[in-house]
Amino acid sequence: MIALIQRVRSASVEVDGQIVGKIGSGLLALIGVQKEDDAAKADRLLKKLLNYRVFADDEQRMNRSLRDTSGGLLLVSQFTLAADTHKGARPSFSSAATPDDARTLFDYLLARAQGCHPVVETGRFGTDMQVSLINDGPVTFWLET
Repeated sequence: MIALIQRVRSASVEVDGQIVGKIGSGLLALIGVQKEDDAAKADRLLKKLLNYRVFADDEQRMNRSLRDTSGGLLLVSQFTLAADTHKGARPSFSSAATPDDARTLFDYLLARAQGCHPVVETGRFGTDMQVSLINDGPVTFWLET
């Protein structure tokens, strides 16, 4: 699984003119699911999301995690992260999971996150979403499992 995470001051997802997910300070995680991904990879990714130290401590060093700060986690499915961009001028999605498999694994990740973190929001899988954010830093990382 792939996560492009951004430390944010706030972030939201809008579908058909309505906000469907919104957080204050925390992490926006755009999630890509690949063919070989499974529940074990989703569990490892969630552990990284919750424990990755990207928030400042008292000395302004990145030593605090989402768990440490009790910040929000906004999970947004984004199949384009699974694109192969090595050749040509058009991405290939041959490594991306099928929509049904991706939805199953994304829903699993979401349920696990909601079960162990106090503030978890999401967009709507498979819909046209408008994502808004105020990137804090900017701080952005690419995580893979």
